[in-house]
Amino acid sequence: MSDNNRHYGAEQIQVLEGLEPVRKRPGMYIGSTGPRGLHHLVYEVVDNSIDEALAGVCDEIYICINEDESVTVIDNGSGIPVETHPKTGKSTVETVLTVLHAGGKFDNDAYKVSGGLHGVGVSVVNALSESLIVEVKRDGKIYTQKYERGIPKTELEIIGDTDERGTIVTFKPDYLIFEDINFDYSVLEHRLRELAFLNRGLKIILEDKRSNVKNDFHYEGGIKEFVHFLNKKKNIIHEKIIYNEGSKDGSTVEFAIQYTDSYNESVYSFANNINTYEGGTHLSGFKASLTRVFNDYAKKYNIIKDNDNNLSGEDIREGITAILSVKLSQPQFEGQTKTKLGNSEMRGIVETLINESLSSFLEENPKIAKTIIDKAQKAARAREAARKARELTRRKNALDGLSLPGKLADCSEKNSSLCEIYLVEGDSAGGSAKQGRDRKIQAILPLKGKILNVEKARLDKILNYEEIRAMITAFGCGISEDFNLEKLRYGKIIIMTDADVDGAHIRTLLLTFFYRYMRPLIEDGHIYIAQPPLYKVKKGKVEKYLYSDEELSKYIDEIGRDSKYNIQRYKGLGEMNPEQLWDTTMNPDDRIVLKVEVEDALKADEIFTTLMGDKVQPRREFIERNAKYVNNIDI
Repeated sequence: MSDNNRHYGAEQIQVLEGLEPVRKRPGMYIGSTGPRGLHHLVYEVVDNSIDEALAGVCDEIYICINEDESVTVIDNGSGIPVETHPKTGKSTVETVLTVLHAGGKFDNDAYKVSGGLHGVGVSVVNALSESLIVEVKRDGKIYTQKYERGIPKTELEIIGDTDERGTIVTFKPDYLIFEDINFDYSVLEHRLRELAFLNRGLKIILEDKRSNVKNDFHYEGGIKEFVHFLNKKKNIIHEKIIYNEGSKDGSTVEFAIQYTDSYNESVYSFANNINTYEGGTHLSGFKASLTRVFNDYAKKYNIIKDNDNNLSGEDIREGITAILSVKLSQPQFEGQTKTKLGNSEMRGIVETLINESLSSFLEENPKIAKTIIDKAQKAARAREAARKARELTRRKNALDGLSLPGKLADCSEKNSSLCEIYLVEGDSAGGSAKQGRDRKIQAILPLKGKILNVEKARLDKILNYEEIRAMITAFGCGISEDFNLEKLRYGKIIIMTDADVDGAHIRTLLLTFFYRYMRPLIEDGHIYIAQPPLYKVKKGKVEKYLYSDEELSKYIDEIGRDSKYNIQRYKGLGEMNPEQLWDTTMNPDDRIVLKVEVEDALKADEIFTTLMGDKVQPRREFIERNAKYVNNIDI
């Protein structure tokens, strides 16, 4: 056991406030009562076990989704203290589980580094669970206590002897709180694998007793293996991973880098195991150091001449896959979702450590250094070409009075938040959509065929593609460096394609474009996918539109399978007349549209790389693995 944890006892559990608000406003504590909030409960319990691992007293965590949708989390850490808490007069276990902001993470002597949310987690999980059972193995005894909706139903009692240590928490989310209490194995799998990568040597086991699936995540290589995992579907340009770990002023910095032949950057930053999606001071230091070190090396060896411009950070990061993980004792999180690190000292710490280690690596590996700089120089030339293309487009628009694409049927409403634009597959469907729309608020932009696969092209080539230029001009918010969300002309951008394989491909191409070059459109909730009907069933004078095979089967059961009816299967949007298209797919009062959201940028990046990248085998494996979830495939 580490010295830091020997004194982890009741006196170190600080109490800040009660639990009452949690059930009234659960969204304030876990984000939502939908799937994201549901899975967050698991992460909060696991975070406590991770903190034990960070303190050096836990090396294995087991998570199980039980058949009744309860979840069990077991660790072999030190166990929650059981003695009476001096301030509450209750056992420390009960204090931790029933009092908000009660936890050892506030005491730096107990945990130097903590990944959880300051003791909020496990008490919030208890408050939002129909039932929770805690079992503690500590000091030679096994203790247990039961709760219902945050209220203790038994006292903490001893049920046996043991020579083991650790904590077992089994909880069942409250159906009165959550919209759905069915856990998604793949969502948990993704986050737990990530935690195993970030905590080198820690073994995390995930089991699903509903489907008899089990996975072990255990990576002695840590974030080096993480980078290798992320790049397995990409073409790498150097085999050796650039890696180092160092400490300064009580904080540790660990990074791993490898370049691929792609045109996108994939840099992921973490602070105390929390994915800092919004970046922060540590990421700023990383990027600044990366840019400085590569430019200094290129100038030192005359790869960049004295009179040449420096390579930009964007040039140097083209094709990079990097993981930056920092651990510090007092993290300050900022930003809209509290995933932006704000500790000012971390920028300098990261810069110092990376300057030293990356400079040494480049000196010792000149071939890799030259390969990366060559790629960055090509990126710089492409960026300059893209800049000229954007300037040409801006000048042309200025001369034409900011003219919109000729094939755009615009709407008359001037308030952009009320406007929506449909990206429609083909001229035929575009014609029906133009006739059937609400001309005040709905614009129509027909797209001819499949757009360019931006996963395999640099921005200069992308800007020369007619259909993409038409979208950029219509949206009005620019692209890449020029992107400005405030100039967006439509509150909703709705992708409307046929319900077949080609339509699915076009949707994926468009989503790849938005994700790579206009990501704020997705992050700010502006991208939607229309859901046109698959069938029309006519019985007598009654017509019913149905949107899936399940709906069709259910409806036929309702009207009677032996009765007379006619089924029309829509192969494409062009088969519908304007009135039908309005009634089924475009009427804001009745239509079904799906908002596109990126819950996890890392997972989204992997999917787009798989589907649109160069490697065939990963794409084939993805399709084979997910084919069972696809209801409508035309061959």
